[in-house]
Formats: sequence, C-alpha cells, structure tokens
Amino acid sequence: MRYAICFTPSAGEALAIAGASWLGRSVYSGLAVEHPNLRGMGMHEVAFHTALPRRFGFHATFKAPFRLSPGTTEQSLLRALMEFAGQMQPVALNGLTVGRIGEVYGLILDRPCAAIDHLAGSIVQAFDGFRSPLSEAEIERRNPDRLSAAQFSNLNRWGHAYVMDEFRFHMTLTGPLLGRDFARIEEALKSHFAPALAEPVTVDHLALFVEPEKGAPFHVHSLHPMGQIASRRFA
Repeated sequence: MRYAICFTPSAGEALAIAGASWLGRSVYSGLAVEHPNLRGMGMHEVAFHTALPRRFGFHATFKAPFRLSPGTTEQSLLRALMEFAGQMQPVALNGLTVGRIGEVYGLILDRPCAAIDHLAGSIVQAFDGFRSPLSEAEIERRNPDRLSAAQFSNLNRWGHAYVMDEFRFHMTLTGPLLGRDFARIEEALKSHFAPALAEPVTVDHLALFVEPEKGAPFHVHSLHPMGQIASRRFA
C-alpha cells in the first residue's frame, strides 16, 4: 500500500465535479464518471487522452506516493496529518487556469504563489519520516539521467524530483499530447473548466490518498481541514 498527501476539492464543489467528469473517475467513490461531450472533442477522445492521469484522479500532489517506513503506521500518519493541517492556514489559489507543462495539460497557477510553495515544501519535510526510502530499482524507473542536478538531489533526498525549488502547483488533466493537438484540446479544456474556475478555489484541507495495491487506482482516504475552523484566515 502507498499513500500520498494531496489537494483535491471537496466532493460537492464545482471544480471536483468538473475534474471527475473530465478524467472519468471520482477519487471519492472510485466509480466511473461519464466524460463530457465537447465541441470538437468527443467523449471517446477525452477518454483516450485522460487514460494516464485517470488512475491517480483529480488532484495536486504535495507529498508523492510513498510506502510507510518501518515503525510507522497508518494511524500515526493520520494523527500527524490532522495535527499538521490544523496548524497551517488555507491558501487561496488565485490565477488557477488551464495551462501546459511540456506535453501535458493541467490546471496551473498563472502567477507565483509563495504560500502554496511554502505549504508544499513544509509537507515534504514534515512527513519524510513516514516514507520508506526508494529502492535502486525505483530510482532507475524515474529516469534519473534526464533530471537536472537539483532534481536528482531531490529524488535522492526526498523521494521525488519535483519538490522544493522544483515544485510547481499543477493538477494533471492529460497524458503527453502531440503538438498538433495542443490548441484544440486546450480550447476543449477551457470550455469544460470555465464555470468551475469562475468560482474561488481554496486549499482549505489536505487529502490523504491511498493506493491499496500496486497498480490500483488511488482514492481519497480522508480529508484534513486546515487552520482553526472558528477563525480561518486565507493566506
């Protein structure tokens, strides 16, 4: 079993509904969700381009998937996550928009956000004691030869290349695409997500995701509210 610490909107929020529909699966129920039928991009094509991110579901990763280290338990992880979340303040995701990272599309921030970068880095550090170190085979599967020196250092120190200064908030929506498809798929994504992105989006809880067995779809195990409920402040 592996765990990951992420953000995903609450099940009833417009963004969660839009994300589940686009990817074709709910991270809460685990059930399949019908893809949208968009102008210029039918349901079958959406299903094809979302095959890779569907297994993890709609999320932004803070602490990448990890196996528990010896001497730790799920219950101790849950206690630590609940306590940690209560000490952190919610973060408003201003400027969340459809964008491209390399050959992949997702929801990204169109401006720097020091608060979300700080939250992500704090999570990586605070929960590293719960993470079993990567094996040599696991490191090799992450293509270390393609990483920069900083990314390779992160992989060895934190178990994931894209953390700390290499972190960029994103919610993956497609697998790798061909350049000729960029404009058309971007237009479809913007059309689908526009109503949800018109509403404020705030990271006001942390989600513990679970992969029950190797290759199984990830799902939300539990949500952990951030800050003092009676007097929340937005970072």
